[in-house]
Amino acid sequence: MNRDLLGRHRSVLPDWLALYYDEPLEITHGEGRHVWDSDGNRYLDFFGGILTTATAHALPEVTKAVGEQAGRIVHSSTLYLNRPMVELAERVARLSGIPDARVFFTTSGTEANDTALLLATTYRRSNTILAMRNSYHGRSFSSVGITGNRGWSPTSLSPLQTLYVHGGVRTRGPYAHLDDHDFVAACVDDLEDILGHTRAPAALIAEPVQGVGGFTSPPDGLYAAFREVLDDHGALWISDEVQTGWGRTGEHFWGWQAHGRGGPPDMLTFAKGIGNGMSVGGVVARAEIMNCLDAHSISTFGGTQITMAAALANLSYLLEHDLQGNARRVGGMLIERLRAAAAHVPHVREVRGRGLMIGIELAEPGTDDADPGAVSAVLEATRDGGLLVGKGGGHDTSVLRIAPPLSLTVSEAEEGAAILEDALRGLQ
Repeated sequence: MNRDLLGRHRSVLPDWLALYYDEPLEITHGEGRHVWDSDGNRYLDFFGGILTTATAHALPEVTKAVGEQAGRIVHSSTLYLNRPMVELAERVARLSGIPDARVFFTTSGTEANDTALLLATTYRRSNTILAMRNSYHGRSFSSVGITGNRGWSPTSLSPLQTLYVHGGVRTRGPYAHLDDHDFVAACVDDLEDILGHTRAPAALIAEPVQGVGGFTSPPDGLYAAFREVLDDHGALWISDEVQTGWGRTGEHFWGWQAHGRGGPPDMLTFAKGIGNGMSVGGVVARAEIMNCLDAHSISTFGGTQITMAAALANLSYLLEHDLQGNARRVGGMLIERLRAAAAHVPHVREVRGRGLMIGIELAEPGTDDADPGAVSAVLEATRDGGLLVGKGGGHDTSVLRIAPPLSLTVSEAEEGAAILEDALRGLQ
């Protein structure tokens, strides 16, 4: 059955549409932290639909909200007043930490970042954007143009002038040997040097933890230090929270809060986890920035009633059950368990992460050379063991990405860690 579906997939969908596994699987349903394929195999899900299923599969509170809303009206567009959209915007604005916040809803993180770039370049009257090396911000023409990861950049054409600065990857690059204080200082010097050679930029866009880049992050406070330099040049700070938002890092509700010494960003973008699988994204910005556009606009599907109902129910569940705290507690235990297991595996270069956002970087034993073959082997082995994980990384896709639903239990974390340990040991 899967071979037939795979053949049909390949005959009508693009060649560049990536599929996991030598024999791709079809996921038919899920419950809690588990999913099932079309052959009836059950898997512990440690990737959550690329970090979208943030609470749980088939969460009753969300499915009920979706069903009830679908029974009333599914969609009307932003041309009409929309109570669920207003209610969610009010909650997101309060949670964002941005003063006098306005919220615009989209259908994806790509579209959210695209909107943030439109706002920043219009507000600042500049098409120069600062971005981080190893970054990923989406697949639209503008967001590809600011993505600092060659594996996800199919074109060099762009409507923007993009300049890439150091800092998103702590353990690679020319500053990796420095301690945290000197690392931040060197990255700030690099930023100041770039700004001395270009027109004043519109904004810096940065993921507090780089997602597709392999769950890498700088020392806490880097973006606060950058903010001081940006403020001197009038440039904005956009925090891309598509993967880090909603408490996934455990320590904070938003990733920017690890760099919050200078206050919240001028804009933040979000998506993925808020919808628990429904297509919800958006931008939060100060009113003066959000309102800078001098033409009309709408969003046909951004903020549609059914996705807003799902996001409201999901956000309520996430907050009422302190899933951020669970991510901190269970994620902390999981990362220590994985570090202990990795200490005996020569292929593991680093186990890193925060909360339930954990990366295991693999390399050729005794070197820093990426080993994408080892990542693929572990991906297949964990599937055989009943566990789904992701992969990524800016150095030849050499990182296993672990991001389960935030309701993960201690026993499920132990189960997943044991499967991962067996798969990693199989590399020897």
